Amino acid sequence: MTRASNFRLGVLTLVALAALLAWDATGWDLPLARLAGSPFGFTWRTNSFLVHVMHEGARDLSWALVTALFIAIRWPVGVLRRLGTGDRVQLALTTLAAVIAVSLIKHSSNTSCPWDLKEFGGVARYVSHWSWGVPDGGPGGCFPAGHASAAFAYAGGYFVLRRASARAAAIWLTVALVAGLVLGLAQQVRGAHYMSHTLWTAWICWTVGFAIELVFARFNPQPLKPAEPAHAGY
Repeated sequence: MTRASNFRLGVLTLVALAALLAWDATGWDLPLARLAGSPFGFTWRTNSFLVHVMHEGARDLSWALVTALFIAIRWPVGVLRRLGTGDRVQLALTTLAAVIAVSLIKHSSNTSCPWDLKEFGGVARYVSHWSWGVPDGGPGGCFPAGHASAAFAYAGGYFVLRRASARAAAIWLTVALVAGLVLGLAQQVRGAHYMSHTLWTAWICWTVGFAIELVFARFNPQPLKPAEPAHAGY
């Protein structure tokens, strides 16, 4: 059952990759950025709510939750009590690994943020993030969306939680994806990222979680629990 489920998820991951590549091929990143930006920059760049709540506050909350996951390895609460110690370790490491993966890619990227473009009052020219090694004249280090990973990094928890509760796993994944999209959109309005940056961050975080799941499953195989009725609690 685990192998069949992981195979389906593997196919879904590849389908999502194809959709991402299709998005990149459309070239819609820049037109979307123009909806929020102008030659004078991005009006919402310094908005107090977006800066202090959606950016700084969300980032701090995310790190607090990561810390809580590591503490929960020893002192679990809620649905985490239904997971073994190894599963709780996987949950915490998966989240941290996703953040690190996005950060490493981001800091090696030549892609600058929308607000760095000449079109929006900056100094850079637009260069696709697929143009590896081609500088755009700006500071770079903007691809993928690091801030969105504050939520998307938790998506990999789905693979762990499904062993304890299919419903809890689905809720966990939904919250992570919706929150990541909201954070990504908030940064896009500010001119900090393109839509593709947010979407690639989601895919990277999911894929990191999936890869770690396959590694853990190899050394600690265990069957998945059958799907729960819709009214089941967690």
